[in-house]
Amino acid sequence: MGLTIAQKIIKAHMLSGEMAVGQEVALKIDQTLTQDATGTMAYLEFETMGLKRVKTEKSVAYIDHNTLQSGFENADDHRYIQSVCKKHGIYFSRPGNGICHQVHLERFGKPGKTLIGSDSHTPTGGGIGMLAMGAGGLDVAVAMGGGAYYITMPKMYKVNLTGKLNPFVTAKDISLEILRILSVKGGVGAIIEWGGEGIKYLSVPERATITNMGTELGATTSIFPSDEVTKAFLEAEGRGEDYIELKSDEDAVYDKVIDINLNELKPLIACPHSPDNIVTVESLTGTKVDQVCIGSCTNSSLLDMLKVAALLKGKTIDPSVSLSISPGSKQVLTMLADSGALSDILASGARVLECACGPCIGMGFSPNSAGVSLRTFNRNFIGRSGTADASVYLVSPETAVAAALTGYITDPRLLGNMPEIKMPESFKIDDSAVIAPASEEEAAEIEVLRGPNIKPFPEAIPQEDTLSAELVLKVGDNITTDHIMPAGAKILPYRSNIPHLSNFCFGVCDSTFPERAKALGKSIIVGGSNYGQGSSREHAALVPMYLGVRAVITKSFARIHIANLINSGIMPLTFKNADDYDKLNQGDKLTLTDVFGGMDKGEIILKNETTGEEFVLCCSFTERQKAILKAGSLLEYTKVGE
Repeated sequence: MGLTIAQKIIKAHMLSGEMAVGQEVALKIDQTLTQDATGTMAYLEFETMGLKRVKTEKSVAYIDHNTLQSGFENADDHRYIQSVCKKHGIYFSRPGNGICHQVHLERFGKPGKTLIGSDSHTPTGGGIGMLAMGAGGLDVAVAMGGGAYYITMPKMYKVNLTGKLNPFVTAKDISLEILRILSVKGGVGAIIEWGGEGIKYLSVPERATITNMGTELGATTSIFPSDEVTKAFLEAEGRGEDYIELKSDEDAVYDKVIDINLNELKPLIACPHSPDNIVTVESLTGTKVDQVCIGSCTNSSLLDMLKVAALLKGKTIDPSVSLSISPGSKQVLTMLADSGALSDILASGARVLECACGPCIGMGFSPNSAGVSLRTFNRNFIGRSGTADASVYLVSPETAVAAALTGYITDPRLLGNMPEIKMPESFKIDDSAVIAPASEEEAAEIEVLRGPNIKPFPEAIPQEDTLSAELVLKVGDNITTDHIMPAGAKILPYRSNIPHLSNFCFGVCDSTFPERAKALGKSIIVGGSNYGQGSSREHAALVPMYLGVRAVITKSFARIHIANLINSGIMPLTFKNADDYDKLNQGDKLTLTDVFGGMDKGEIILKNETTGEEFVLCCSFTERQKAILKAGSLLEYTKVGE
């Protein structure tokens, strides 16, 4: 039986385990990336391990999230990260050099390599044939130290693309179409491979848009073949030597096959407040728009920006609309300027923001109260924009431009003829904003610089064989990491200060949660289906750990979050009978008995002391995960192992 692309890479990097669906597999990691919202904690964890040097082929730290320096906190974090990188062998991408996924695709990603990053959209690297996965900061820290990265062997899904996209129908619309088909939890436990005749018409930036948005499916990752399109992109980046051909075997077997005819696709739009709430753009024609944002790691490539500039050329945006443009990298911005396309953008009345994540994570450019914002981003969770009552829609750059010009949601096909935009034969190469680390000899003399906002890693609490605690919070389905640990300009600067950050935990759901959890000292959370979807931010587990949460009981979990909970010493458990969710109420006194024995059996008994009822909870922990929970965290487990 032949192998899929992902199976080939997994097989080549497997350190232990079995390539059977559901089994734990340990992988050698070639590359890592971090960004500054998650990186500070990852490097604090790396330092705690006591290692002198990273052991990966390439590790890169990017500054792209917390670039708004309205106080000393972000600047201190950036200074800390830069000094850690210089000392420990990590490359440092300076603020303004660009968004981690865009820059990594341009300058560092290699087909056939493994990459994990402390950002959930790391699967962007699948656009050039990498096995690229989002992970918690602790997992990244361990991988930087040469440790294995553990995943549950996923199922393999195949999406066959036939036909060719019509004008004004884009890779973003392909992403939204697969979300319409599968939903935000339809990819959980799977790797999605893209193939078919239709992929030969998709450039690497377009492929990267699709693999980036695959994160919203809950998939482990998404991947394209490495082919002549990949080769042309790498050669244009001056990295032709990094190319290898990579394709699935003809007799590879997939657990699910989905066919999409590109000829039949129309411009699509994701409505508030979920990326899978998909309708056609034409069905919303005439909806008033207040704000338009173009950029993010999903749609900020040179190809996207050149299309935007061509559509804006000689035109002025509607007076009622505020338009922001965020180029994905310094390379993109420089080439826009050199070609004159930047002038066309500026002349339209758009505001050009720096090469960073910006509005995507609520870092500025929030909509007006109750505003309608069309964004080329990947998430439209409630409150993520920084405005609690905003209505955020996800669209392609072409649809975004149509709304900016008309002031209303408008089918972009009504704009006339689509200008023909071609990928350049060569990109402008300037890596001066990527600072190489010091040599091992020089590293000993380098001081790591810490500001007063950087606090120690929270103290681990080992699991108990009998856990008695109050149900401190009960939430519903599709709780995101933005619900648990919000982003935004007011909160992100405290990512390296867990005690202060804890004051905002679950603020979207219940502003009293932090105070109540602190008072209890030990507590349990109950949730619905797909708990913890969204970002890879480990703070959504570290902060509850700090607040004393010892277990989270749900109908189901998202992949990265369940790993982060275990890494933080919090037990993720699921109801054997989903209806039992309705029999628990906030404030109930709960007891978990024979926890350690239950871990071995795969079932733990929960008694509701308030009502006297008993329930069966399911768990599926490997021996390694059991040891992590008993030690209190992955960090403690790693130190014990050494």
